[in-house]
Amino acid sequence: MTVQNWGPVRDCMRTNVTEVDGHLDVLSALKVMKKSGVTSLIVKRRDENDEHGLVLFSDIAKKVIAKNRAPERVNVYEIMAKPVLTVRPDMEIRYCARLFENFGISHAPVVEDGKIIGMVSYYLLVLHGLPDLD
Repeated sequence: MTVQNWGPVRDCMRTNVTEVDGHLDVLSALKVMKKSGVTSLIVKRRDENDEHGLVLFSDIAKKVIAKNRAPERVNVYEIMAKPVLTVRPDMEIRYCARLFENFGISHAPVVEDGKIIGMVSYYLLVLHGLPDLD
């Protein structure tokens, strides 16, 4: 039996991270997501003592669409997750997958030197993390 050599999260993270203000309405956030081709948005900190938030497509489906709320009347801050777990770019992909499983999350910002440099998800871990798929 051979041991799988997993690379770091840096090798599979998405680097085009899109940030929005928490006061943005969900309809406008969806337009940003569509234009940027992303399924998650980082919610900016209000000040240096605040934490980043995260809003996912699934948050919009569960907290807006399923509850029959008007997306133009709901603000992102009402449905976002905050604070969010983050990962280091040098964390091994297998440990990132375990972290996701242990905490029931599917996405995490990648942080280096206190700055968000990317986003990682189960989708990216599987699609870009398995070396034999290249």
